[in-house]
Amino acid sequence: MGKVKSLDDLKKMKEEVQSRINLREKSDHPENQVQVKVAMATCGIASGAKEIMDYFINELDKRNIDAIVTQTGCMGYCYAEPTVEITLPGKEPVVFGYVDTKKADEIIEEYIKKGELIDGIIPVTYKTIDE
Repeated sequence: MGKVKSLDDLKKMKEEVQSRINLREKSDHPENQVQVKVAMATCGIASGAKEIMDYFINELDKRNIDAIVTQTGCMGYCYAEPTVEITLPGKEPVVFGYVDTKKADEIIEEYIKKGELIDGIIPVTYKTIDE
């Protein structure tokens, strides 16, 4: 931490510490939170996943939606990048492909807020590698 030279510096420091505390508290019980995982392997980053991750972080915060947004590696859907996995509390994860900011907004409004499935889901054809 740097030196505090003004009230604004102190406020920024407080916000940073509070943010780290909130993240730590949320991560103790992630099953009770909306979880957003953005695939950030090379193909995802090249397709705009960083912008999508930033969008989810900012918009979920603006809309007061309690969520944990993290990055993950390759999900194996390189053809559909950027891809995002959403897990609602008590539900199975759903993976969305070709996510841009318009699709991310629809995911937030329709799926996360209302629980309604929308277009863009990548179907899972197996439950385990043996099936």
